[in-house]
Amino acid sequence: MANLRSGALLLVLLCFLVAANAKKTQKPAAKPVKVAYDGRSLIIDGKKELLFSGSIHYPRSTPEMWGDLLNKSKEGGLNVIQTYVFWNIHEPEQGKFNFEGNYDLIKFIKMVGDHGMYVTLRIGPFIEAEWNAGGFPYWLREVNNITFRTFNEPFMQHMKNYSEMIIRMVEKENLFAPQGGPIIMAQIENEYSNVQQSYRQNGRKYIQWAADMATSLYSEVPWIMCKQKSDAPLNVISTCNGRKCADTFKGPNGPNKPWMWTENWTAQYRTFGDPPSQRAAEDISYAIARFFAKNGTLNNYYMYHGGTNFGRTSSSFVATRYYDEAPLDEFGLQREPKYGHLRDLHTALKLTEKALLYGTQTVEKIGADIEITTWEKPGTKICAAFLANNNTDVDLAVNFRGVNFVLPSESVSILPDCKTVVYNTQQIVGQHNSRNMEPSATASNLKWEVYQERVPSINDLKRKSESPLELYSFTRDTTDYAWYSTSINIKKKDFPKKTNTHPVLQIDSLGHALAAFVNGEFVGFGHGNNVEKFFDFKKEITNLKPGKNDISILGMLVGFPNSGAYMEKRFAGPRAVLVQGLMAGTLDVTANNWGQETGVYGEREQIFTEEGAKKVQWKPLSEMQGPKPITWYKATFDMPEGNDPIAIKMDSMSKGMVWVNGKSIGRYWVSFLSPLGQPTQSEYHIPRSFLKPNGNLLVVFEETGGNPGEIQILKVNRDTICSMVSNNDPPRLKKFAGKKNKLKAIIKNGSTRSGTLSCSEGKSIKTIEFASFGNPEGVCGNLTMGTCNAPNSHVAIEQICIGKNSCDIPLVVFDKLSKECTRPQNQLAVQARCGF
Repeated sequence: MANLRSGALLLVLLCFLVAANAKKTQKPAAKPVKVAYDGRSLIIDGKKELLFSGSIHYPRSTPEMWGDLLNKSKEGGLNVIQTYVFWNIHEPEQGKFNFEGNYDLIKFIKMVGDHGMYVTLRIGPFIEAEWNAGGFPYWLREVNNITFRTFNEPFMQHMKNYSEMIIRMVEKENLFAPQGGPIIMAQIENEYSNVQQSYRQNGRKYIQWAADMATSLYSEVPWIMCKQKSDAPLNVISTCNGRKCADTFKGPNGPNKPWMWTENWTAQYRTFGDPPSQRAAEDISYAIARFFAKNGTLNNYYMYHGGTNFGRTSSSFVATRYYDEAPLDEFGLQREPKYGHLRDLHTALKLTEKALLYGTQTVEKIGADIEITTWEKPGTKICAAFLANNNTDVDLAVNFRGVNFVLPSESVSILPDCKTVVYNTQQIVGQHNSRNMEPSATASNLKWEVYQERVPSINDLKRKSESPLELYSFTRDTTDYAWYSTSINIKKKDFPKKTNTHPVLQIDSLGHALAAFVNGEFVGFGHGNNVEKFFDFKKEITNLKPGKNDISILGMLVGFPNSGAYMEKRFAGPRAVLVQGLMAGTLDVTANNWGQETGVYGEREQIFTEEGAKKVQWKPLSEMQGPKPITWYKATFDMPEGNDPIAIKMDSMSKGMVWVNGKSIGRYWVSFLSPLGQPTQSEYHIPRSFLKPNGNLLVVFEETGGNPGEIQILKVNRDTICSMVSNNDPPRLKKFAGKKNKLKAIIKNGSTRSGTLSCSEGKSIKTIEFASFGNPEGVCGNLTMGTCNAPNSHVAIEQICIGKNSCDIPLVVFDKLSKECTRPQNQLAVQARCGF
């Protein structure tokens, strides 16, 4: 009995200790805060704030990546994360919901809050994010009498049901700021002014209804409508999208609404067939500095991390890699100098915060190009100035309050104390880097096996109709593919008499692509593009025979449309099929009776999975005679060494899709060359979380023919780092000490100017690949010597940096330049390589 009593006491004590420890380690509930606004800014918990925001879309990365992306975002100076909510992934079938894995919206929002940042939740439900069908689930198209995005009862009812579901889900988790969560703003609709005129009076009625519906569901945070211009309803804030909102945005339609820039495009998304898209860090920072000087208080980068369009999620012709030129690239690596230069801009603007939010603005224009904007609080020392040179070619000098300043062309100098230049948008003092993709040693020598998809004839296909069915409604967004097949009888006398002349198969298609076969043999491949989805396919037929001939077409989609009015009425697929060049004339077989089927066999049987792969007979690649269309390839590989991100190089293939361990990493299309003669995208991201240590299943479905023997698994890094600064640049921001509105540059080793090199965590500087103090030229990864160079450039930098994770290189450490230098040359360029 005593033992029982002592055991019970021990159990009670243990439970008490566990409970006490849990209480001790439990995260305290976040403080509920009120969110309001006036004509100057959002007011959060009674305090005006400058907001630096970045778009990161949770389904375009993985939960395993989210923490690192958010850490880097915060280190980059962001205090807000913006994301859309993606209706079609969450409700792919009406009434059936999915919020798992990288679709876990709630987990993502909570992680943002855990990182001490706010959230702007763009509910949509239409999202012009280059996302399949603008985020609308396919089943919505089949609702009776529905018209999207207008004053249409069926659409509005479903839109309200969805919006309410998301709001209630978020509200249940206490994720709005007034509940202690991170969400400070929400968005309803999206860029509606682009299509509003198409719907006339119903467009105006709809946009007011949408605003009223949203605010009735939750009214404790501000609601916004981006790009709604002058007619935004009074209960929402209209915001700007674009590249130059300081010029294009005339302000919200009301004096009590703040100026906010909800999409500042960090480059441009790419469609297959496009050349690379780039936007310089200098141009972005110049546009932002002018916007904040004018009246802006929020800037959102679209995108801050673009990520990957996994599976079939991209809209028509949009590439799998999304906004790779963002500050965080597709793999989540910092793209320098964009990341660092914008981080420094945020720091500089934070130094001006009191002046911007509580001061009075004055604007002085000097000549055609100089614009001086001052924010000053009368009776105090609070003062900030923005000196803008809007000339695109010429540096200009200006005298401001008795001090001369030289302003580089198309730049803004920021003076947080109206005296000291701490940042110029054109002068980059941060680090540069270059991305490397290197073959993995452990994932090399892939052993490929092959399975050939069978070309069906009309008798193999169960569904019959007079003409080929429309491709969107036939596939119902369950696959990219649909087979069409018919048969024709040709008499011997109908063949051309000339031996070198053959009939031609012509297919007029509304898009997007197709592969054609006659009697089971490949005739050719044709496609449209993002601008002209319609195309005419015309290929010579060399294997027609007297009697019965089968014509089979594999129709292909590359995503549903993403924008424009009347999206529910778009069409794709074969429109007319003809055989030309017969002695009897052109044979129109469009209404010849067709057999049809969605998908291809290997896709329906999921042979890209471990279990599905067992359903077909694979053969060694060596047994296949050259590249063939509609072919499946299979190999296994081990996890690549290290921790760097992983990609697969697909240059030797043509068009298709890739799966790793049953998960689609997206569409590839390397045969669609840009005007530069290069694929829009050659390498495709494989998240490490998709992999296991050994025996990872890699399956490729090639639509038109390629050589898998040259496919490579790559490791991705940005271990090539550079610094390029001069004595004319402002000191780096961390070189400033501020106290009581006074700024002073910190002098170290006799210089306020220095270059900086910094490797990623765990790596150190192994080699100095290039070093020159003088007048070097080029960009990171391709630097060259100029006519001047300090003799000790290389040695001095090696002594300071080798073996360190990061180092500062004061410009005073270099020898005097040789007499051959005819004018002052003071540019430092150094390139280093990081490693373990």
